[in-house]
Amino acid sequence: MERYFQIINIALEAVFANRFRSILTALGIIFGVAAVIAMMAIGNGAQKEILDQIKLVGVNNIIITPIIEKSTGSNNGEDGSEQKEAKKFSPGLSLKDAESIKKIIPSVENVCPEVIYETFIVKDGKRTSATITGVTPDYFNVFNLKLQKGLMFTDKQLTKGDAVCIIGPNIASKFFPDENPIDKRIKCGNLWLKVIGVLESRKLTSGSEDLGISNSNINIYAPINTIFLRYKDRSVIDESSLQGNSTSGVVFMGGGVISFSSSNSSDNEQTNRHQVDKITVQVKESNQLKATVELLDRMLKRRHSGVEDFQIKVPELLLKQEQRTKDIFNIVLGAIASISLIVGGIGIMNIMLASVMERIREIGVRRATGATKRDIVFQFLAEAILISISGGLIGIILGLAISKIIMKVTDILTIVSPMSIIVSFGVSVAVGIIFGYMPAKRAAEQDPVESLRHD
Repeated sequence: MERYFQIINIALEAVFANRFRSILTALGIIFGVAAVIAMMAIGNGAQKEILDQIKLVGVNNIIITPIIEKSTGSNNGEDGSEQKEAKKFSPGLSLKDAESIKKIIPSVENVCPEVIYETFIVKDGKRTSATITGVTPDYFNVFNLKLQKGLMFTDKQLTKGDAVCIIGPNIASKFFPDENPIDKRIKCGNLWLKVIGVLESRKLTSGSEDLGISNSNINIYAPINTIFLRYKDRSVIDESSLQGNSTSGVVFMGGGVISFSSSNSSDNEQTNRHQVDKITVQVKESNQLKATVELLDRMLKRRHSGVEDFQIKVPELLLKQEQRTKDIFNIVLGAIASISLIVGGIGIMNIMLASVMERIREIGVRRATGATKRDIVFQFLAEAILISISGGLIGIILGLAISKIIMKVTDILTIVSPMSIIVSFGVSVAVGIIFGYMPAKRAAEQDPVESLRHD
């Protein structure tokens, strides 16, 4: 062992004697390791965001939203089949659809209809716009929403449509900063609602709205019958509906935002006749998603007289497809980054080969003083490994720094895993061994007599 330690000291002296050349040699390893760590950190961050989105969306959910078509005053230029199709009547997406889905399709675990209105809330002189959503208690279980304080809607409140609500944490902190909001009243539109619960805060990721995830932090939730009885039931045809009038405001639909005012409707105005704005269907097992979607499509078409005034999305499948795409992208990036390690290894081999040619006389002197071929191989291999190890360590530090910079500058989540550090460092050491062996073997094969004669 003492002999090998002495050889390692000789290799260290040779590396430090040529510091600048050793640093240039290690650059390929440094940037290769840093690139691998940074790319894997971006991939891990993207995977975590997708998993978080799946948790927010809920497991095995299917989102059904209405399609609100423009009502035009004339049908000029349309053929007979299009006019015939326009005469078909559909009741639109309704609460009865949700009840039928729950009753008929056996693979369904929960069904959560939603009615969404944009309104304003007032308390103690403070006023702000807010979204009030009519839901059932199943909604909170499906979307993993938990109460920070208070109680859930009771069966009596749901049936009678009592004027109660559950508010998001942002609403609570703004309108009840110094008091407990439970059992207090807040004015939503023209109606005073009693606060019976406050939701826990939750962090949303970018693109959540496209997946049917509402921001529960700023929302107000009321029993769905409360919305129908005390605000508006679009399935009921009254005088204002026949005249094309409605309360002024904005309605947030599952497929978009619908503006309405007290003026009469005109051509190209979007008229929303759907009773509910969204139906979330939770399936018992993931492998039943595709079959359930097909059943839902056929069932709703039959209930809507063949009119496709709804659209069905499966957020989990969309997220998994996105995850597969990102995984492929990360593999490609990782492969490109790994090329830097190979290039770095080739650089080590070239420099070590050049070093062997420059140090032929040194090799001859060492052989003449008793060094064996094995000692020479170990010496030059140790130099290559020392360069790759130092490059790997510097690369790890640089990769960690790059990951932090990317997260701060671009707001992209990066997560550096211990496995990425271990793998990149292990590869850098392996590169030093593999590409350092050939120059070391060539140095050992030098003839001692000829080496001593070399200038």
